[in-house]
Amino acid sequence: MQMIALTFDVPIAAMRGDRLGLKGCRGRWLAIYLAHVGYGWTLERVSLAFGVTRATASTGCRWSEDARDNPAIDAALDRMEQTLRHICDTPRLELALGSAAGGAA
Repeated sequence: MQMIALTFDVPIAAMRGDRLGLKGCRGRWLAIYLAHVGYGWTLERVSLAFGVTRATASTGCRWSEDARDNPAIDAALDRMEQTLRHICDTPRLELALGSAAGGAA
């Protein structure tokens, strides 16, 4: 949701709740789609994470696929998908307490 909010200028609050405006609804649909394709989550998992029904998650993904006909939206979603995959593929690091290796940030 954060990446969608920044990229498409949709406040996070506009994407939460039951009665969403058009911009908030479309923003949430894009976030649902991004979680589905970027993380490889099932529609059931996405619906639980976003607090919506599976049917709503499915509708959001279908709308988002159609929205990819717009080259600007398609390019933005491609960049976000690549970013998510890069983050997910990053090796996990141990942040042990008292470790001298990390130094100050």
